[in-house]
Amino acid sequence: MQASRRIMSSELIYMDANATEPLRPAARGAALEAMALANPSSIHQAGRMARACLEDSREAVARYFAADPADVVFTSGATEANALAITALGAGRALLVGATEHDAIRAAAPKAEVIPVLGSGVVDLSALEALLARNPGALVCLMAANNETGVLHPIGEVGALCAAHGAALHVDAVQAATRALEDWLGLGAASIAISGHKIGGPMGAGALITAPGHVITPVLRGGGQERGRRGGTPALPAIAGMAAALAEPYDDGRIGSYRDEIEAFCVGVGAVSLGGGAPRLANTLCLALPGVKAETQLIALDLAGYAVSAGAACSSGKAAASHVLTAMGAGPLAGHSIRVSLPWNFDAAAIAGFCRAYQAMAQRALHGQRHCA
Repeated sequence: MQASRRIMSSELIYMDANATEPLRPAARGAALEAMALANPSSIHQAGRMARACLEDSREAVARYFAADPADVVFTSGATEANALAITALGAGRALLVGATEHDAIRAAAPKAEVIPVLGSGVVDLSALEALLARNPGALVCLMAANNETGVLHPIGEVGALCAAHGAALHVDAVQAATRALEDWLGLGAASIAISGHKIGGPMGAGALITAPGHVITPVLRGGGQERGRRGGTPALPAIAGMAAALAEPYDDGRIGSYRDEIEAFCVGVGAVSLGGGAPRLANTLCLALPGVKAETQLIALDLAGYAVSAGAACSSGKAAASHVLTAMGAGPLAGHSIRVSLPWNFDAAAIAGFCRAYQAMAQRALHGQRHCA
């Protein structure tokens, strides 16, 4: 059985694509081919073949984001790419970070001022403009699409505000890449971070893509790889797989129709759709069930054979309510919400079963609340 099918089998229906997308067949093939290659830093013939694979991958990534190949730095993932951007572009600047940013950004900029969001989850542009007026030349870090709600920020408007105040903009495009592509560099971004496994490539590779003219100071120093911007032997199979995954089509119309069908049913049995009124990724749905803890929902759905999550996968084991939903003013619902994120290979046949499982869970919870009352 192909690996891309294993996490969506007859025993388990996988609905946690924002944690990791199932491996794309083209990405698997490219990664397997690259596994047979040598170290791309070696100067012998075998090394040159590996180097050609690395540079072909760099050109593919650059072409996809309308960038120059020289401005693509391969990393171990988006966490490193975000840290690299903040270290290099944030030096000597005030840092402004969106209230709903991923922990990778928040941890790399712990002293940053926070940019509020509206109740919809969309960045508060008026608040951002006021912050920029007080901090001209700042580095603004704002994700293109939120990992928990799928809410899309208006990067074009943010880029224009940054340009007006001499600020730089870093875009975490981890969730949006391939799903909601915009010309982020053309919209004013100084840099973009992506992660291979979020788009159907293997785990272990990411990239920082910059606009021309930005000097990248390495966080990891070593043998001078990546033109001295990132030390360490590149994970060539993961990089080749990531580049191949970028070329795969994403059917957002089909996935969006599945998401909407699930959303309408769940809201009909008592759920609240958080971020549902804002522009969103087609595959993402954040559902809150009043009075029912997220952990209780996850366990019930997992036992029924459906893999969903409570917010970001890297923090799903924490008891604290989601900072994303708290920033949106969700109140107690922040601890009662789950994330449903449909993978590229989701089968419509799974919708009815998930809806039945969700309804059964909601009815049990409601019955329990009435019994306690």
